[in-house]
Amino acid sequence: MLPGAAAIGLIALAVPISSSLTARHCGTLTSVRAVEIVFAVGWAAFWLYWLVAAFSMKRGRVPWSRELRIRALIVVIVVILGRFGVLRGHGLNTDPWRAALGLALFVSGLGFAIWARVHIGRNWGTPMTQKDEPELVTSGPYHLVRHPIYSGILVAGVGSAIALSWLWLMAVGLAGVYLLYSATVEERHLTEQFPGSYPAYKRSTKMLLPFIF
Repeated sequence: MLPGAAAIGLIALAVPISSSLTARHCGTLTSVRAVEIVFAVGWAAFWLYWLVAAFSMKRGRVPWSRELRIRALIVVIVVILGRFGVLRGHGLNTDPWRAALGLALFVSGLGFAIWARVHIGRNWGTPMTQKDEPELVTSGPYHLVRHPIYSGILVAGVGSAIALSWLWLMAVGLAGVYLLYSATVEERHLTEQFPGSYPAYKRSTKMLLPFIF
């Protein structure tokens, strides 16, 4: 074959390969964007429901000094992470298996949190809220763990990290610190309110993960 003909043949072969790779790349980007939208809509709908449901809760008070301390600590950690560039350079995941696993955890986590929120009803409150008319709920999801709402949110966060980007794990870690601190404060207060029943309930259940922690 003449050199010119060989070059033409290589170009003709490269065109469909290039087109195929471009189409595959576009398809991957479209899938990633679709997964992003699903998670964005899911989180938005969840927090919107949370905001609306908050209007039905009992009266209570929040120890703002504790709230401000832990929130200030989290802000400082975020600033430090950003200063050292930890929050940069984490691309979106393109693995469909990771996306599927992450979506399953995301749906399960939010579903568990919503179940707990519906089950506790008007007794729900923002973290570390002290209710004026407290009621100890130990049935339903609260029979599995003492803080199922926190558990569900953290599982959904881990699912988001698996499906989208490992950067989400940092958000989950910071949320975990805040929720663990809140759970500890709440349990101390509940022990004071229900000295006869809460210690026994605490011994029979785990805080966040059934049978583990």
